[in-house]
Amino acid sequence: MVVEVGYAQAWDLEARAPWRPISPGEAQERDAAGLPYVVVYRTEGRQAPLEVRLVSWQDHYVGLRVYDAQGRRTHDLDMRLLDDPARLLRRYSVGWYHTGPDMAESDKECPKITVDLLPDGRGRRKEERRGALGGSYVTTPSLSDDERWMDRPAFGEWPLLSAQAQGLTEPPAFRTAGGADPGDSESDSDGHGEAPATCWRPPRPAQPGPINELFRPGVRVTDGYHPEMTVVEPRRVGTLRVPSGLLAVSGPDIDHGDGPHITLPVPPGEYVLEEAQVRHRYHCEWEGAQVTRTDTTAVRLRVSETPAASWEMALRPGDDLRLFIDDQISGFDTDGATGCFADAGAWGSLLALYEKGLIQGDPDAAETISDSMYMLRTRDRASGAELVAFATTADGTYPVWVGRCAAGEVVGVVVLVEGMPALLPQKGTEADA
Repeated sequence: MVVEVGYAQAWDLEARAPWRPISPGEAQERDAAGLPYVVVYRTEGRQAPLEVRLVSWQDHYVGLRVYDAQGRRTHDLDMRLLDDPARLLRRYSVGWYHTGPDMAESDKECPKITVDLLPDGRGRRKEERRGALGGSYVTTPSLSDDERWMDRPAFGEWPLLSAQAQGLTEPPAFRTAGGADPGDSESDSDGHGEAPATCWRPPRPAQPGPINELFRPGVRVTDGYHPEMTVVEPRRVGTLRVPSGLLAVSGPDIDHGDGPHITLPVPPGEYVLEEAQVRHRYHCEWEGAQVTRTDTTAVRLRVSETPAASWEMALRPGDDLRLFIDDQISGFDTDGATGCFADAGAWGSLLALYEKGLIQGDPDAAETISDSMYMLRTRDRASGAELVAFATTADGTYPVWVGRCAAGEVVGVVVLVEGMPALLPQKGTEADA
């Protein structure tokens, strides 16, 4: 079989077509510079490509999308370039197993297998079956080193990685497709250009969203269930003392020896605790009338009065952004729908006081906070350090968003107690996103 190899700056996921085709020479230049580009493998007589390889060395990433003859995506493979420049980790893969020619790619009944691998040997395999044998089955994959890693081929020497999935029994012969001449791709001077929103981009971790607006009275938002909610003045709920200069943000329902999930250096001091709140009206079935309700969307420890110029997700020890798949989060874990802000310097004693106050009901160990998402306060008498626990809306992992001023200093730390609401246009003004 002859396979035609073409290059482009990007791959339009919606149109399933290359965006701005480029010559092999330009693709090799982008490869050497670490810039994103794609490689498209096609065969005569078939409209859909065999596979599309998505490359961005500056993001430590190579991806693969495999299509069947009907144009349905059947496999995704996410590979990562880590510390060894000669090897790629098969980081994450998804396979869809269509049960017939009429089953659409997006059919919810399509069986699926997901494999999630880490470089230290850990991994997770999830098989989702449908129909009478439906359900999810999670196991630990038993894979050899060669199955977890692959050698990194030189530019132009990549094999057709989907050959087995495509049913090929003989190695294909490759032929280079006619590409655009240098300068014909209409890119701007740095070679990036502005790709449509439908084009593939390298995966990135979860992004913060419009956090500042949650603390700006008058902003209109929606949580998807309530069509319109209005941000009101943030509610101040006391302060937190952090004399050690190391802030902990964690689930307090963890083993003492594990330490807090996330720590952040801040100037030693006492900081304001706030709740971001929204007000909305809805029809209450119990009262048979429209009622007004105020809900908390986020909790904040305000380090400074300076507004945040940017927000970033705090990372746990050992987190490696090179391994994050698209929209992946890091944060603190909780099995009790609870998080806390605390002084990490007195973490052990504060956690012991928290447990005495919460579990044993000892009034000398903890102070109860009423009518707030903040629940309980403990204080280490020796150092003056404090812990304040707050409620979340469920168990799970909650990202911790760190606001920084233009100079890069921490000005606030925010935890969304549920998902990020979406902004609505301001009444009488243009939307300010």
